[in-house]
Amino acid sequence: MTNQNLLIKRIAVSTFFFVNGFLYANWTARLPELQRFYELNNAQLGTVLFCIALGSMVSMPFAGWLASRFGSDKIVKIVAILFCISIPTVVFSQNEWFIRLSFFFLGAASGSMDVTMNGQAVLVERLWGKIIFSSFHAIFSIGMALGAATGGLFSSFEASLQTHLIIIGLLGIPPILWASTKLIRDHIHEAVASSNNVKTDNFLAFKTILPFGIIAFCCMTGEGAMVDWSAIFMNTVVRQSEAISAWAFGIFGVSMTIGRIFGDYFTLKLGKRKLMLLDAFLAILGLGIALFFASVWSTFLGFFLVGLGLSTIVPIIFSSAGNLKNISPSAGISMATSIGYTGFFIGPPAIGFLAETFGLRIGLVFVLGLFVLMTIVLMRISEKEDA
Repeated sequence: MTNQNLLIKRIAVSTFFFVNGFLYANWTARLPELQRFYELNNAQLGTVLFCIALGSMVSMPFAGWLASRFGSDKIVKIVAILFCISIPTVVFSQNEWFIRLSFFFLGAASGSMDVTMNGQAVLVERLWGKIIFSSFHAIFSIGMALGAATGGLFSSFEASLQTHLIIIGLLGIPPILWASTKLIRDHIHEAVASSNNVKTDNFLAFKTILPFGIIAFCCMTGEGAMVDWSAIFMNTVVRQSEAISAWAFGIFGVSMTIGRIFGDYFTLKLGKRKLMLLDAFLAILGLGIALFFASVWSTFLGFFLVGLGLSTIVPIIFSSAGNLKNISPSAGISMATSIGYTGFFIGPPAIGFLAETFGLRIGLVFVLGLFVLMTIVLMRISEKEDA
């Protein structure tokens, strides 16, 4: 494969990451308005968000199986189109069961897209020959930052939720159709695995990947909390306008982008383990500042530090899981993404239930505790995992 062809494939996979982040951030930036549109309290909103979690938990293992059976290049383009279609469906009706079904569909499509596009990213990184995994997640974060900004603009111009989400859902389809023609066929990946005599024992794979999965779960629970609750925190706890609340999530997205743009560089300089420990410290510090002071500027600063802290942990974990010795890349990436994205989707509804009972601040303390757990697990990972 020529360098030009490989670059095109890298751009194609990056397109999936961008569209995923851009579309997801658009609707989450307007979550306070969606909550009022549905006429839901925090606990009821948590129930609705749990439908996303349920959809993703059901779909991700199935998507991993389909990818191993038919190829991630074939599955990712199907689920990506379904994800674009799912975005506007969340505001088609205020019927309780339709809302739950539409969010289940959204979670299933998003979770399936996450698993399969990360699988494609592993293939590109292997063929590229050096660490580039963080760059894909940087593109995802750029998409989220621009999506949050776009959501804030639609909110500022008082565009209806229906108009907004239909437009951005349609905008996602053309780039996905283009990128789908440029993906890496999985038979290349299978040949690489075969040449390395990789054999996978399911129990050994699970035992080996479990620490990576726990770290990904804690990190992505925090990321999901910021995606779904940062705007509401600024709106209800700090008591700012909806437009400023949307920008609170934008600050988080910008910091994630910055961290991931430089993530591959710092991974090479510091090593995976040291960088992840530094990241965990920044996440704990940032969320602590936001929760303790709860002012406009302290919240902006806190969310910025949380974004920096969470920025490179997941790319490092997914890359490591896809390149573990004696475990096939498809098994490694499928298990790690499934565990990690379960946290991304389970965390927000859990916070909703805690927020309704104890307040949103206490709900986010739960996330702070997971950041501490993540640090403990990272400290127990041996230096040999820093390869």
